[in-house]
Amino acid sequence: MSSTIPHLGTTRYEWLAQLNTEHRPARNYRRTSIIGTIAGLNIVRMNFSHGDHAYHQSVIDNARQAEKLMQGRHLAIALDTKGPEIRTGETEGGKDVPISAGAEINITTDEKYAKCCDDKNMYVDYKNITKVIDVGRTIYVDDGILSFEVLEVPDDKTVRARCLNNGYVSSKKGVNLPRTDVDLPPLSEKDKGDLRFGVKNNVDMIFASFIRQGSDIKAIREVLGEEGKEIQIIAKIENQQGVNNFDAILKETDGVMVARGDLGIEIPPAQVFIAQKMMIAKCNMAGKPIICATQMLESMTNNPRPTRAEVSDVGNAVLDGADCVMLSGETAKGKYPKEAVAMMHETCLLAETAISYVSSFNDLRGITPKPTSTTETCAIAAVSASLEQKAGAILVLSTSGSGSTARLISKYRPVCPILMVTRNSAAARYSHLYRGVYPFFFPEKKPDFDIAVWQEDVDRRLKWGIDEGKKLGLLASGDMVITVQGWRGGMGYTNTLRIVTVDD
Repeated sequence: MSSTIPHLGTTRYEWLAQLNTEHRPARNYRRTSIIGTIAGLNIVRMNFSHGDHAYHQSVIDNARQAEKLMQGRHLAIALDTKGPEIRTGETEGGKDVPISAGAEINITTDEKYAKCCDDKNMYVDYKNITKVIDVGRTIYVDDGILSFEVLEVPDDKTVRARCLNNGYVSSKKGVNLPRTDVDLPPLSEKDKGDLRFGVKNNVDMIFASFIRQGSDIKAIREVLGEEGKEIQIIAKIENQQGVNNFDAILKETDGVMVARGDLGIEIPPAQVFIAQKMMIAKCNMAGKPIICATQMLESMTNNPRPTRAEVSDVGNAVLDGADCVMLSGETAKGKYPKEAVAMMHETCLLAETAISYVSSFNDLRGITPKPTSTTETCAIAAVSASLEQKAGAILVLSTSGSGSTARLISKYRPVCPILMVTRNSAAARYSHLYRGVYPFFFPEKKPDFDIAVWQEDVDRRLKWGIDEGKKLGLLASGDMVITVQGWRGGMGYTNTLRIVTVDD
């Protein structure tokens, strides 16, 4: 590893003061995962607000085909639910219809406008909008790009409103009703069907939209059932209620997404960064992955280069402690999808050099409740040893196959990459959620338990993991590797650390 790794006593300020714009990482590996829709990503996101099952099936098939070319590495697939959201209908031919500031429009639940929205009538799919909205309230459309003031509610299907800015009426755009109690269920019938589709196709994670309370996560687990028990649920926090109930949600969920688009409409935009930092800190302390999403490189939807503010936003999300950053429209419909991924990769790579890993490790270790479990104790010891040894990597030989040890090591933010060797293909995919984890699927069958045979299997997996790390350029001859393993297979048996040197 690079000789720039400081001693354990280095403070955050000393670390930041030594940063140099000319500095490049000693090895070109990225710890932060990128989520999106094209090559270069770790996690493929399918947005079920758009497209039918046949379309999403083709995405899954393409991803699994691409995975076969990745030599032991897996690609994760995420199903992003439509959730209890409100959307506009469609315009004729999918064309954007201009609307001017001051123009009055009917926001309607009348089905006859569902496929012919224009600047006079705009359909929304929330039947109770006329019951919950008050005169004088604001309605936002398309992440707030369009805004309307409610003038009157003349009947049970119509809200008469005035457009507050120039813009376009477009198809299938999200609708927000800030400061309005919306009585939507946690899952629609469409969501339930989509979740069952995900279980059938072995998706790796659910991005659960508009989570308001912990019980919403339980409702999703119920639908996933026994067959989908390994699917990770990521709670998308998109409204004030979700922020208020964050602790209860965090307790139930496998991870969190800061969905800043809707959140920045439901709460004042100036408060979003406070909510983001709070949620990232709580997830880091709990050792649960967190994704930062929405408008990260938004200008690259139409331009080949991002704004400086966008690059800083991505970098600061990494510095805050995000495990993953997500691209949406930039790769789904943008003109420069490959360039957006390349820019995200480069920004994450450089932001990771600005992190004070030592102070992060000391802070997290200091606030972790004692006594820790055997597995977490080993995780802390492995990160400490990697700092003292300036190790090239921490290599985890998964005993239970769940990836829990790699997750705990990731929690303590080591400088070096975490190589995880597992026989569980699902764990190999969803472990992309954890910062710094490089999961590898070990294809050999697990032997029957016998101390001698077990040790032979451990040594074989160790050598294989090091070889895979060398192939990716994560390890080189002479590197020190901290290995974490169990004395036998199964949950809770991880209790052994070894320090090995990479041979030629």
